[in-house]
Amino acid sequence: MQLSSRDAYRLMISMVVPRPIAWVSTIGADGSLNLAPFSFFNSVAGTPPTIMFSIGQRRGQLKDTLRNVQETGEFVVHMADEALAEAMVQTSGEWPYDVDEFEMANLETAPSIVVKPPRIAGAPIAMEAIVIQIVPVEGTESTMVLGRVVYYHLREGLLRPEGLVDAALLRPVARLGGIEYATLGEVFSIARPRVS
Repeated sequence: MQLSSRDAYRLMISMVVPRPIAWVSTIGADGSLNLAPFSFFNSVAGTPPTIMFSIGQRRGQLKDTLRNVQETGEFVVHMADEALAEAMVQTSGEWPYDVDEFEMANLETAPSIVVKPPRIAGAPIAMEAIVIQIVPVEGTESTMVLGRVVYYHLREGLLRPEGLVDAALLRPVARLGGIEYATLGEVFSIARPRVS
């Protein structure tokens, strides 16, 4: 099936689901704060911990998040839960550069430990990261940002004794197609086969 660019995008985002959401805080060289969600996001390496998110353009112009990571080389990725979903979506608007999305969405900030961008005080998870690579995606208007996680913040009670996050307690918000979002449904376990 052959589709227009718009229809291909809409089909792809409704097929590749659920997508985790990186709610990214950055700071510009001038001190301007930015907060925006991106659903083209994932972990790409475990040792050392490396994450990526992809940023499109806004009417041919760089988005504030990309501008800021290019200027300062730092960011914080937050995972939103149901309680923060509405505020997260509010920060997805195409706000002017001088709008502080933290303030606009009525979100309290907390200082980060290693990087300059602040974090969302109420977020269940925040990962401070240093940019290691910024990669324009050939043939698209998207840019992939790769970052090395240098500090983790987890809400008390989320970490199980074996060192894993309790996904059922986290209840992360995920992106579907259109204006649809989801949280986790039933969580189940399947053991990997042992091959000798």
